[in-house]
Order: sequence, then C-alpha cells, then structure tokens
Amino acid sequence: MSSPSSSAQHARQALADRLRELRVAAELTGIELAERCGWHRTKVSKLEHAATSPTAGDIRAWCSACGVPQLGDELVAERHAADSLWLDWRRMERNGLRHAQESVRELYERTRLLRVYSPVMIPGPVQTGPYIRAVLQAIRARRAIEVDDVDEAVAERIDRQHAVLQGPGQVVVLVEEAALRYRIGGAEVMAGQLGHLLSAASLPTLSLGVIPLDADRTTHWPVEMFFMFDDVQVNVELVSGFLTITDPREIAMYESAVTELAATAVYGRTARARIMAAIDALA
Repeated sequence: MSSPSSSAQHARQALADRLRELRVAAELTGIELAERCGWHRTKVSKLEHAATSPTAGDIRAWCSACGVPQLGDELVAERHAADSLWLDWRRMERNGLRHAQESVRELYERTRLLRVYSPVMIPGPVQTGPYIRAVLQAIRARRAIEVDDVDEAVAERIDRQHAVLQGPGQVVVLVEEAALRYRIGGAEVMAGQLGHLLSAASLPTLSLGVIPLDADRTTHWPVEMFFMFDDVQVNVELVSGFLTITDPREIAMYESAVTELAATAVYGRTARARIMAAIDALA
C-alpha cells in the first residue's frame, strides 16, 4: 500500500536500497537473483525500486540467495517498521478496538509535550466515558469491526487519560469551535462532555485553546486532526488509515502549523465563554 507520507516512502526505499546493496555485493545480476529465488525476472527490479513491498519470505529468500541468510531477520524487522508508518484501519483494528488503544499507550506515557489539534471533535485526552463510547461504537459500525470490545477500549482510553494528565508532562489541546457544536452521542452526552472540558481546563498539566468560528482564517485554515509527541513524531488520523510521521522536515511543517493555530485560539475566560455558549446552544 502506498502511503501519503514521505516518511513511509523513505523507509520503504531505504529497505529496497539495502536489498540492492546485498545483490551488488554478491555480484549477482537481477536476472540471476530472480532465477535463484524462483521469481519472474521483473520482480527484483520492482523490489529494488520499492514499486512492490517485499514479504518476509521475499526478504529471507533474497538474503539466502546473496549468501547472507543471517541478515534475514534484521531486514524483516526493518520491513515491519516501514509498514507501521502507515496502517489502514483494518490492520490496526483487526484484533479489536482495545488493542488499537493499547498499541499507543507507551508512546503517550513517554511523551513530555503532547500537542493535539482537532477540527471536528473533542480529542481523546479530554473525552468523557460516554463520549468515547459514542465515538467507538460509531467507528465499530462504520468499519464493520467484528470484535465487540468497546467497553474494554473505553476503559483503556480513560486509564490512559489519567496517566497522561496526571503525569509529569504537559498537554496542549487546540480545538476548533465547531468541535464544541457537533453533537456526538446526542445532547445529553455532549452536555456532559462540554462540562468536563470546563473542569479539565483548570488542570495544571493542560492548556486548552478554542479557535473561534469567527476568527480570521485567511492564512490559518482548519487542517486534519493530528497529535504531536514531543518533536519526534506526529500521528494523523485519516479516513482510510493511521499515519505516523517521523521525517524531520514533515514534523517541522506540523510544528509550524500548530504554532500558527495556537496563535489563532482563545484561552482562559474567553475559551470558557465559548464552551458555555455551546452548552447553552444544546437547550
């Protein structure tokens, strides 16, 4: 699967380059390597140009043909790392929603500066249990996930929230005012969620900014929902999958975006007034 991120593409090309280096070091032509592996002669070229992603079996066969079978496990691990930069939801959630929540917990807990931007919903670190349940139930239905572990996934996310908000790090949450108005879970669930947001805003570890609907968006318009973990990784949730960005150039672009969006937001009493207005609108 091709990825919209150059981070994933670079990782796959780096693996392809290593395979080519092994072939050249073994003094084999592409045709000779294909014959040793029992492949069509074009397969080697496709793998070396990252046009095709190699399977674990392909990598081990390549290493054996080049006389270095001991490198097989190492390169298979590199392949898994490259693949993890872009995960479609089916792969990430095939074992259930709880597993998807647990898979990122260690990342959250080691992060000292978590920055989250959301244009459409209240983001995970400040969600209530009923709001989380409504979101995950909708996700399960939309993606036809067979495993029904919503209760366990809700419990895991809430437990992770406590670990993050009560830990030694800082959390910056930026939400578009529209996210305060979208009625996820219905009016009652939304009222509870907005009330919780007012309470969470007083936590010493949390900075909450609301970007007003009437703000001048000529240069800083809404973008995709993203999570910045220190300055080393960005995660983006897209319709079709989960993107992990580690390329420094791309991270710098998100750094710039979050700085500009933060400058557009309102905080403190003004932010609370926007939240209160959203609560009043529920009536």
